[in-house]
Amino acid sequence: MDVFRRHLTTPLLAALGDTPVVLLHGARQVGKSTLVQKVASGRHPARYLTLDDAAVLAAARSDPSGFISGFKEPLVIDEVQRAPELFLPIKAAVDRDRRPGRFLLTGSANVLLQPKLSESLAGRMEVLNLWPLSQGEIAGVVEEFIDRVFARALVLPSATNLERDEIARRIAAGGYPEAVLRSTARRPAWFRAYVTTILQRTVRDLADIERLHEIPRLLSVLAARTGTLLNVADLSRTLGIPQTTLQRYLVLLQTTFLVHLMPAWTSKVRKRLLKSPKILAVDTGLAGHLTGVDSRTLPTHPELWGPFVETAVAMELMKQAGWSTTQPTMYHMRTAKGEEVDVVLEAPSGEIVGVEVKSAVSVDADDFRGLRVLAEISGRRFLRGILLYLGSQAVPFAANLYALPINSVWRWQLPGPAGRAKTV
Repeated sequence: MDVFRRHLTTPLLAALGDTPVVLLHGARQVGKSTLVQKVASGRHPARYLTLDDAAVLAAARSDPSGFISGFKEPLVIDEVQRAPELFLPIKAAVDRDRRPGRFLLTGSANVLLQPKLSESLAGRMEVLNLWPLSQGEIAGVVEEFIDRVFARALVLPSATNLERDEIARRIAAGGYPEAVLRSTARRPAWFRAYVTTILQRTVRDLADIERLHEIPRLLSVLAARTGTLLNVADLSRTLGIPQTTLQRYLVLLQTTFLVHLMPAWTSKVRKRLLKSPKILAVDTGLAGHLTGVDSRTLPTHPELWGPFVETAVAMELMKQAGWSTTQPTMYHMRTAKGEEVDVVLEAPSGEIVGVEVKSAVSVDADDFRGLRVLAEISGRRFLRGILLYLGSQAVPFAANLYALPINSVWRWQLPGPAGRAKTV
């Protein structure tokens, strides 16, 4: 479904230009196959094979070494997690010939959470994440929020019209291409079929789970807890699932890119910081479906509205990090006293930008408390703190502290390709 221009195309081509193996991974139906087929038929010519084809999968599993050696040209192997036996033959082939761009792999499972697979290609493979569509990709513009907030001087965005109903609509639609293109009335049917497909194909490929019916229950509970700290003991009590089994399920949901656990930011200073990761539903559209809310009802559920807004922003930043110049790592921060920052962006240079999200139309100085604590802890590394809110004005609050409209995350952008929309 080549409707949307994916901003990860440029980093993907750059990786193919200097790395023997490139793995593009992400959840099913985010557009991996469409992207690699477009690349393989254009700027990086390659033979395309998918392991979703029964004959191709059988050949790959029966003689992995013969399968790989049988192709001399650059090769695209789609859904490579279905035949992990291929990784060692790929390693052997690359060790004999380290030309860049020989193998472009896609996977609906995170090999970084499968140590034996990731270690087999260490130093030979670059891994890129393709998440569901960003708001800029949906509208045809390239967002640059991350690079702007890390700039030496911050140029504030202009005032903007910002409607709560519009934010709710974007959150409820999510970013799966097929779901975005469907009507609101038809979207729930797609989400139902999607969950079934994930369970029957990807999860079963990864693990032999007898009580598969427990996974949707867990996924629904996690969707309702998005934006909160992970508490395995409480989840275990709520669901009646032993903690050891629950941990295994959580790894599977992370491996299939349905849930992301954002790690806690820590520092060597004496202030006590909590180390629990934060639960993020990777797609707010799917999370809304699992919790029974849509664009109309979501704002009427305060226990979901704030966390969903925070989650939507965090995932937009996660997507943008993949093509930003800064390439920050994302964390959250919470002290033992309850002071928190929703997203801590840490650049490779060590510079830090804090991002706090408020689902309110107005803010005051007390809303910056967590960002001030982060500034105190990180010292000279702290570049600035951004508070995103549902108001329309960009306002400086104090030295290096700013309140910005929440849609500046996707509205602050570079011009899109000719002929595409320039406003979001």
